[in-house]
Amino acid sequence: MKSYTPKDIISVLLAHGFEFVRTKGSHHIYVNRLRGKRTVVPMHAKDLKKGTLHGILKQAGIDPNTLD
Repeated sequence: MKSYTPKDIISVLLAHGFEFVRTKGSHHIYVNRLRGKRTVVPMHAKDLKKGTLHGILKQAGIDPNTLD
């Protein structure tokens, strides 16, 4: 799996029906009200680590294989 920045993941979340709700520090919270899902994206300058990326996608209910 290639590297993804927080902005890349936010684009994926928005494409899957998520909307920005609020910010808490450097973390942006997105929800999909239709599916009842919520996920938090850390807004740092570096690429997301593999475990963090998988956690975000799991919370969002998005298959990681669809990103590649």
